[in-house]
Amino acid sequence: MGRVQVNKVHKSRFSTKSSRNIHKTSVKDKSRIAKSGANVSKGARAARLQHNRMVREQKRAALLKEKRASTGSASPPRMIVLFGLSALVNLDSVAEDLLKLLSAEETAPVSSTVSSSEYRLRATVLKAPHGDLVSCMEMAKVADLIAFVASASSLCEDSESYYIDSFGNQCLSVFRSLGLPSTVVFIRDLPSEMKRRNELKKMCISSLTPEFPEDCKFYPADTKDELHKFMWLFREQRLTVPHWRNQHPYLFAHKVDMANDDQNPGKSALFLTGYVRARSLSVNQLVHISGVGDFQLGKIDVLKDPCPLNARKDQNAMDSDEVNGVEVIQSLQPDPMKQEALLVENIPDPLAGEQTWPTEEEMAEAERSQKQKKLRKRILPPGTSEYQAAWIVDDSDGGDLASDDGDGDDEEDDDGMVLDEGENRPTSQEGVKDFEDDDQASLYLRDSDGETDTDSVMMEAENLTREQIKEEIQKIKEAHAEDEEFPDEVDTPLDVPARKRFARYRGLKSFRTSSWDPKESLPADYARIFAFDNFKRTQKHVFAKASDVEQANNKDESVPAGTYVRLEIKEVPASVASKLCNIVKTSPVVVCGLFQHESKMSVLHFSIKKHDTYDAPIKAKEELIFHMGFRQFMARPIFSTDNMNSDKHKMERFLHAGRFSVASIYAPICFPPLPLIILKEGDGGSPPSVAAVGSLRSVDPDRIILKKIILTGYPQRVSKLKATVRYMFHNPEDVRWFKPVEVWTKCGCRGRIKEPVGTHGAMKCVFNGGLQQHDTVCMSLYKRAYPKWPEHRFPLLDAS
Repeated sequence: MGRVQVNKVHKSRFSTKSSRNIHKTSVKDKSRIAKSGANVSKGARAARLQHNRMVREQKRAALLKEKRASTGSASPPRMIVLFGLSALVNLDSVAEDLLKLLSAEETAPVSSTVSSSEYRLRATVLKAPHGDLVSCMEMAKVADLIAFVASASSLCEDSESYYIDSFGNQCLSVFRSLGLPSTVVFIRDLPSEMKRRNELKKMCISSLTPEFPEDCKFYPADTKDELHKFMWLFREQRLTVPHWRNQHPYLFAHKVDMANDDQNPGKSALFLTGYVRARSLSVNQLVHISGVGDFQLGKIDVLKDPCPLNARKDQNAMDSDEVNGVEVIQSLQPDPMKQEALLVENIPDPLAGEQTWPTEEEMAEAERSQKQKKLRKRILPPGTSEYQAAWIVDDSDGGDLASDDGDGDDEEDDDGMVLDEGENRPTSQEGVKDFEDDDQASLYLRDSDGETDTDSVMMEAENLTREQIKEEIQKIKEAHAEDEEFPDEVDTPLDVPARKRFARYRGLKSFRTSSWDPKESLPADYARIFAFDNFKRTQKHVFAKASDVEQANNKDESVPAGTYVRLEIKEVPASVASKLCNIVKTSPVVVCGLFQHESKMSVLHFSIKKHDTYDAPIKAKEELIFHMGFRQFMARPIFSTDNMNSDKHKMERFLHAGRFSVASIYAPICFPPLPLIILKEGDGGSPPSVAAVGSLRSVDPDRIILKKIILTGYPQRVSKLKATVRYMFHNPEDVRWFKPVEVWTKCGCRGRIKEPVGTHGAMKCVFNGGLQQHDTVCMSLYKRAYPKWPEHRFPLLDAS
């Protein structure tokens, strides 16, 4: 009989999770402590409903507060900007009809700001001049509502849309980049016949709908009843504005005056009158006049509102004074202890960067001693290798040294060019570092047994003249002209040694992982800028400080949004002030308040893209006009790629179309997010055109931008893994100087320089694979690039 299987008895004590802890509490206690499931669910539901009710009430209160702030008597008039989608649109008639409707008069009012008791609304109607890009941009920045006007009877053949011309398309793309506020579309010139009218209206709406946001409404605007319907809806409409506009207080100037300053010749006081918008404005903060620059405030006068919504309430002002025919309710003077200083550039200390740099005499002495050291010939025991000779220490008395008439070419003690690597590893005697890369395996290089000696490989170009060498290099380059993958190639000059011409360049073992000190060899312009240890933390602190000042609502220091004021701006150049007095008649003048640090210069980086309508090349360090938020300034940027996995970025000589690049400039500090529009002046005094659009990315002087150049040479004789390369250098000293730098070929091989050959700069190189005769040998060199300091800081300030 076989053995009977006996299984172990199953233990069911801990078979379930509920049975594991059942022994800890008795059933009697459990029934006494536990709550009924009905009560638990009922309490949770009540708490959830109470939380939802509280959230709804908070949202309702916030919306009510926002509505009262935008439509109440204390709110500034709403800005309605009329923009014609084509040159055939008559904006004057639209503006006249709107102003008549709001003023409830048969004749159009003189002022563009009117108050309507019927609609309980105040509005300012502006007409964007068709063809003036800068004025249209400035109006779009301050507009609460952009009313695009289309003519149903006009057909534009030069555009994709029948009702929008080329300038209208350009402005639409710019408005989208700035951030569109609330928008509507007025359709004018519809026929009186109802059937034809409806057909043209549907056709116009169908054509224009893809160009505007989804919530954009279309209104016929030919008759008074149609405009009346729009105004009732507009009165109840919740307006949306871009986020960046609510960060700073700003003022659209209704009136500009000036007064000469007797104490400062050539300077004057500028007076801007208008409504404060978005946030409260402090008399102690700096202000920026768009296109002119940053200034301090001398005084803020709170004036009687010329266009009140409730006239009876504002009739009596007990503490008002009459100044130049204007009723002043209150005057705010800056506090010298609290006023923000107008600090633009840092004043460098000439002793702060003092270094023990050798004098010219010391450098000449060192060069002479180095030549004497190279001329010395050491007497070594027979059979001593070069490696063993490196360990033999010379005596101090020089007894082992021979006479100074030895040949200096036998020794190769040149340290060569510096090669930056990812790690600090010891170099060999010839200055060649370990040939490894972080991303690839070590390169296996070995000599070929069939290679001839150096003395036997003599070049045919030994006796060529300089003109013949240039002609031969040109022939080779023309043969390689079809290859456009390497735009960084440069020619080595024949009259200047390459080690001097490219002295500021260095080689990198790996572009991604090799170290580069951001504080090394900075230019003199970096002593004039400001930097932050932690920019994001500084931005958070500045915004919190501005919010605390606004919540404090100190009536002796700041005026709330919606107040009608007159700003006195100190020390404005007299020529610029007189120019602004003339400009305000045709173009808008905008002034905005600045946060702490926003007048100081630093290095700003923008993510930009070339505009679709701009075809001309945009070269690096070219002077451009930057419109960033409410601010305007001029700068000379450099462009670079955006490497997410590296701390180094490759410089681009031109701004390429179809992709984003990073533009770096010297400019006043700004806090993101902010939109950017880049304009370029036209030739022959033509108006500026849109060159690129983008946004502010960061403020960081330590961003490393490297300019890359490629030196090229051409193989003359190839033997397995070795090749003789010429025309990369023109003397053997340059070959020894650049010996530590890695070389590569366009067909994918990598190698190193072994030794110079002859006296015309030819060199022997070793590669990790077979080299083709038609291949090109390249060497990549890098140096750090910086933006160029702008010669003109502001368009209007320097144009005067």
